[in-house]
This record gives sequence, C-alpha cells and structure tokens, in this order.
Amino acid sequence: MRIAVNTRFLLANRLEGIGWYTHEIMRRMVRAHPEDEFIFLFDRPYDASFLYGPNVRPEVLFPPARHPVLWYLWFEWAVPRVLKRYRPEVFFSPDSFLSLRTSTPTLLTVHDIIPLQEPRAVSWAPRYYYQYFLPRYIRRATCIATVSEYVRQMLIKHLQVSPERVVSVYNGWRKNFRPLTAAEQQAVRIAYSEGHPYFLYVGAIHPRKNIRRLITAFDVFKANTGAPTRLLLAGRMGWHTEEVEQALRKAQYRSDVRVLGYVPETELPRLCAAALAQVNVSLNEGFGLPVVEAFACEVPVLCSDRTALAEVAGDAALLVDPESTDAIAAGLSALYSDTALREELVGKGRLQRQRFCWDTAAEQLYRLLQQTANR
Repeated sequence: MRIAVNTRFLLANRLEGIGWYTHEIMRRMVRAHPEDEFIFLFDRPYDASFLYGPNVRPEVLFPPARHPVLWYLWFEWAVPRVLKRYRPEVFFSPDSFLSLRTSTPTLLTVHDIIPLQEPRAVSWAPRYYYQYFLPRYIRRATCIATVSEYVRQMLIKHLQVSPERVVSVYNGWRKNFRPLTAAEQQAVRIAYSEGHPYFLYVGAIHPRKNIRRLITAFDVFKANTGAPTRLLLAGRMGWHTEEVEQALRKAQYRSDVRVLGYVPETELPRLCAAALAQVNVSLNEGFGLPVVEAFACEVPVLCSDRTALAEVAGDAALLVDPESTDAIAAGLSALYSDTALREELVGKGRLQRQRFCWDTAAEQLYRLLQQTANR
C-alpha cells in the first residue's frame, strides 16, 4: 500500500501536541509495515531523524503552511498536485486539516472542535479559517479518527457525522516519562524551585487553559496554608495572554510562580516526575496528554471535571470545577496536605495509564487506513 501522510508538524526540537502525535504514530507504523511505501509531505526542510525507514519518501511542498492563507495554498494546491503525481491508495492527515481538491480516500484525525465550540478561544485569523473549513474537512473525510470518545460524540452531536464514519483512538504516553528516585526528584527541585515542592502545569498558555484562575487559586492556597510550594508553568506563551500577565502582576505570591516557557523534551519528563502534583484545569480539551504522562511518572493529578479530561483521568485524578477558583484552591490544598490521597491517586494512575498505548494506537490507525483505502 502507498500511503501519503501530512507531516508538516514534524519540526526538529519544536515538537508539540500534534507534532508528537504524528511522530509517535508514524515511526511505529513505518517500522511495522516495511512492505508499504510512505510519502511524507513536509512544508519546510525536514530533519532526517523523521525519516523512520527506507520505505519513507520525503516531499517538501511550498509554501510553509503557518498562516491561514498559506494553509489554503498548501492543502488545496500543493497537496493535490503531489497526490496526483504519486497516486497513493490513501492520504492520512493527523492535524484536522485535509485537501478538498483531491479524490484520494482520506483518514483524518480530529483532536477537538474547540474553534467551533468556543470561537473566542482562537485568535481571529485562524478562527475564521476553522469556522469555514473544519466542517467541510470533516464532511469530506472518508473516515475520521478522534483522540477521545468525548470528541467523537461532539462530531456526532454538533456536526451530524454518521457514527460509523468516526472511531475514537486514544493517544499513548512516551516511555521516557517514568518515576524518579527521591534523590533525582530533589535534584530537579533544586534546579527549578530552590529545592521546594511544586505544582506543575504543562502546555501552551492561552485563555482556554484557564491559567488566570490557576494563578489566583494558587494565591488563595498560599494564603491559607503558608506552604513553601511553588507553581511552575511549563509552556510557550500562546495568544490573548493579557489576562494571565495581569494575574501574574497582581499575584500576592508572584515570587513563587515560575514561568518557564517551552521546556525541551529532554527535560520535561524529569520536570513532570519531580512535581508534587500536576495541574490541568483547562476549560476544554480533546484529550489531555499531560495527564497521562503524569500517571506514567506516578505523580498525582488535579484536573478539570469536564470534557475529555474527565474521560482520560477517570477516577485517577482529583477532579474540580475549573470555573471555581475556590474549588481549584481546595484541590491544591488537599494534594499538598493529604499524603494518603496522593498515594491513592498514584495507585489509580498506574491502572488508568494502561488504557493509553502508542503501539495500540498505531495499529488501530493502520487498520483504519486499510479500511479507508478499500472504501
């Protein structure tokens, strides 16, 4: 089988959510199926480490697709030309975008439909592109994979997708996310929090992530407990960060909040494994990979009680109302003071993480590619 793949998010030393998803799925699929040919479609010069086997043929298509106008040119002009040249049996697009100008059967992964549910959560130029094209992409796809049952149900409910066209395939967790010894944890704390315990948030910073309330809740937690605990925010600044910046300026305990920016992949697993707890109080998520990675590190989790986060966490996290600063603060206090609670959540996390495996995901998606090609 000849499979074309949209690999535009495979960026050396800059992998984020969809980039990691593409990397974890495709390196397994390429190596498991040497009998197949994979055409990788990049939008800029690529790193050779992303060519996972001799059965991968890279193609760099102009223009670099990092703006709505360029998205359109790349997907509707550059991609159809290459698909026409190579005539693959199937096209796999792991980033919710596809080409409307090709007849090639297409498997589309949809990570969420947040731009349609909450338009103001997205900056203005991408917002209008998503609102116009995302429903069309979903209608055009031969088959759709979602990263959670929550997203699958949103497609069925809000976009009237036929249930038989959409399958949920969970993400996995990387093996470099693992527990650390007490000595290793202390070394990380010395490097990042003057040796003090810390709560950790991992992800980009923008309004949907609810960081403003997290900072305010951390202030309440500090005032109520006097704990030496720090709050570490690990992720790049996204868009509409004014409220977060204002919350930081107003925070009574600003000196105990560390804004780390993007943390390299070589360091992120250690940072996660040394945390007192990981915190994700996002207002809407299609999956919530940092929650699973915390389970892998055997770190307790505090997270939102809604959308896909509740599905992914199950009973292995302390769930709170993300719109209640008091509820978030109470959750932080409980995790700080209650050793038995932390141990209970870690134990449940060991069981919950078994539901999420990249090997299984790659195998399920390959079967979907076969089905898509045969339709």
